[in-house]
Amino acid sequence: MTRYIRLFFTLLTVVLLLTTTTAVYAAISQGYPLQHIEVDIHNRNTLQRGAKYFINYCLSCHSSRYARYQWVGRDLGLSEEMIKKDFIFTDSKVGDLMVVSMPAEGAQQWFGALPPDLTLVARARGKDWLYTYLKAFYLDDTRPMGVNNAIFQHVSMPHVLWDLQGWQKPVYKTISDENGTERQIIVDFELVEPGTLSEKEYDRVVRDIVTFLSYLAEPAKLERHRVGIWVIIFLLGLLVVVYLLKWEYWKDVEK
Repeated sequence: MTRYIRLFFTLLTVVLLLTTTTAVYAAISQGYPLQHIEVDIHNRNTLQRGAKYFINYCLSCHSSRYARYQWVGRDLGLSEEMIKKDFIFTDSKVGDLMVVSMPAEGAQQWFGALPPDLTLVARARGKDWLYTYLKAFYLDDTRPMGVNNAIFQHVSMPHVLWDLQGWQKPVYKTISDENGTERQIIVDFELVEPGTLSEKEYDRVVRDIVTFLSYLAEPAKLERHRVGIWVIIFLLGLLVVVYLLKWEYWKDVEK
């Protein structure tokens, strides 16, 4: 009986945690839906473009301290000279970790919070969240940086891709809950100042960045997929051999 009681409370705890997590994300996003995205981490061209944008726009504030320039460059098919030329703009070495030189104290003072490490952000948040987040910045005069985000309200991060996307303002819709209380939610955005890229071009940039972050969160996935194909081929060949051995050993017994 005690065992079943423990199982019940364990399941209840899991349900409560899931409910709480869902409520927290709903509160953060204010009802703005996540946009779905499919990524292909085997596409080297996409990964190379995503790495370029990540290093140019993200790595100045956000570190990736669980990855090394050399490892990333190898997986992306880049030579050591290309890594030095296109990836490293500080005194870092090719074999160094991808960290930032910005002091933590300064970051806390300038942004109000320490910019998080992005090595595992794709696994922690999910690719759909990242994709929507990078497209959901909007002008907000009440915020210190002048911008806010539809799925991460009161975010401290500035819109670093504004020159590519441009500036947009939110389009609100008034809804009522079950108690009749009205509130506004963001349902869309309206471009007020265009950037250097069209909407389609900016969408590709965001996809490239999310694809690279998905790779960065689990680089071993590339090797697993490559080795996995050969493992399956080996097992299929072994199945044939084992079946023939079984047939040879048991043919006299079955007679």
